[in-house]
Amino acid sequence: MTSRTRALGLALAAATTVVLWQFTAGRYLLYPFTILATWFHEMGHGLCAMLLGGSFVSLRLLPDGSGYAVYSGTRFLGQPGLALVAAAGPLGPALAGALLISFSLRPKWSRLGLTGMALVMLLSAPIWIRTLFGVSLIVLLALVLLLIRFKGPDRWDSLTLQFIGVQGCISVFLNIGYLFTEKVRVAGRLVYSDTGQIAAALFLPYWFWAILLTGLTLWLPAWSLARALRATGRLR
Repeated sequence: MTSRTRALGLALAAATTVVLWQFTAGRYLLYPFTILATWFHEMGHGLCAMLLGGSFVSLRLLPDGSGYAVYSGTRFLGQPGLALVAAAGPLGPALAGALLISFSLRPKWSRLGLTGMALVMLLSAPIWIRTLFGVSLIVLLALVLLLIRFKGPDRWDSLTLQFIGVQGCISVFLNIGYLFTEKVRVAGRLVYSDTGQIAAALFLPYWFWAILLTGLTLWLPAWSLARALRATGRLR
């Protein structure tokens, strides 16, 4: 696959997603990817909390596409650590998307990336997910990925990673209003949004952190796409 073909494929996946999101039927078609983006987001919170010495207690995925992670325990770095955990959620889908696009560069990496993602999803279900809906859908999606990996043509591995990676990279912009909201209602309670938590833990207003996170989520996919195009130019 040439770099031109790959670029067109990634651009088409992104454009198709944006167009489909403008229609009710399109949102239904993309519903599994909406849940997957939420999974990336909440896993970002929980795993970052673990890396900083805390505990990832549970993850709840809800049918309306929302979700939340529960984490506890003493975290390293104090208030900056709390801010990092809060930021890891919005950055989660873009980080995952950039990583998946990077893994799609070569057939061996594509196979490894697709298998690894499916296994992480399967492991997360019994360990952290605490809703029947969430367990059912994440397990189903993981099994679909394994089916593609072991039963589909080899080129499907790369195409699947690229498509999911694009969904992760642009998903934050489909709900950009969340980043620019200080407080949101979760499970009937009014709580700080992720950017609200960062502002409360550090300094400067929530909208400053919203702008910064938006910039990072723009840079991550641009960096991964540029790297992918450079690599495919060398590998073709």
